[in-house]
Amino acid sequence: MDLPFLVILLLLVCFGLMMLFSAGYAVALYRRGDAYTYIRPQLLFAVLGVIAMYGASFIDYHVWHRLAWPMMGISLVLLTLVLFMPEYNGCKRWIVLPGLGTLQPSEIAKFSVVLVFSHIISLNHDRMKTFSTGVLPFGIILGVVTVLMLLEPHLSGTLLILGIGAVLMFVGGTGLKWFGLAGGAAAGAIAAAVILLPELVPYATDRLESWQNPFADPLGEGHQTIQSLYAIASGGLAGLGLGNSRQKYLYVPEPQNDFIFSILCEELGFVGAAVVILLFLLLLLRGLSIAVRARDRFGALLVVGFVVQVILQAVLNIAVVTNTIPNTGISLPFFSSGGTSLMMLLGEMGIVLSVSRQAD
Repeated sequence: MDLPFLVILLLLVCFGLMMLFSAGYAVALYRRGDAYTYIRPQLLFAVLGVIAMYGASFIDYHVWHRLAWPMMGISLVLLTLVLFMPEYNGCKRWIVLPGLGTLQPSEIAKFSVVLVFSHIISLNHDRMKTFSTGVLPFGIILGVVTVLMLLEPHLSGTLLILGIGAVLMFVGGTGLKWFGLAGGAAAGAIAAAVILLPELVPYATDRLESWQNPFADPLGEGHQTIQSLYAIASGGLAGLGLGNSRQKYLYVPEPQNDFIFSILCEELGFVGAAVVILLFLLLLLRGLSIAVRARDRFGALLVVGFVVQVILQAVLNIAVVTNTIPNTGISLPFFSSGGTSLMMLLGEMGIVLSVSRQAD
């Protein structure tokens, strides 16, 4: 397997576990009476994920050709089922598994979209310039997934899946003119969503207003963003030191999840943040190197899809905590608390390593 990619990946996982414990023990102690509430299951999922990754690296990645459509079917069933689950923070994103925890269907949907898109493109790469092959099937898949995820609502997950799909279509050879038409279709889809899903309007409006001026509602919609910016500003160049964050003591509402990067900036400063960004950049570059050397188009597309998913998600998360874009509720890969996400990410990285085993 590609050892540089593996080393970068394991560094991110270890760094993420360290920061999760540091950022989350105070809120875990307050909410659950146990400082290890978040790190204990994350460690378990990390171990299981690394084992799954290692096992997946030995499986011939071509097996996913046959499993692409079944996985998409499973993800659509789960995305429908989650709509009947209880709400948490105004959203229905998790399926409760009694005695086991929760399952987030959007993570499986990301995986399935990469599989199906890679499958279709690799079989029809010589016809990707046409509408019937290069646009229509992908538009239908993205349309169905988007509607189901907007019903949750899960705006960040929707944007991420649309971004992954667009990158794979571009790399796969879809004509550039279709992307221009897709922009117009997207505008129409947004207008349709406003009409057909009116509950999304106040949800999205509140997010936009708090992004433009978070200090207008410092105890409401703007609270997370304000506390995140305080944390980042407090870190300075070298930070306050690992474990010494002040904002994690119930000021930043989700320090173990969406806003873990702000705690990292506070404790490790600009230097620590730059190291994390550099690790993600190295993961991207090494992943693209594997894709270029892949033995076939299917393997190259799988690598591009999975690596781009990680990078896009990291970029969106960092943009949110720095208030560069509105708060979309997206986690930081390998860092934020979440067993489903960590397991799926490590499994996907196992497929990347499987492609690297057969690379030229």
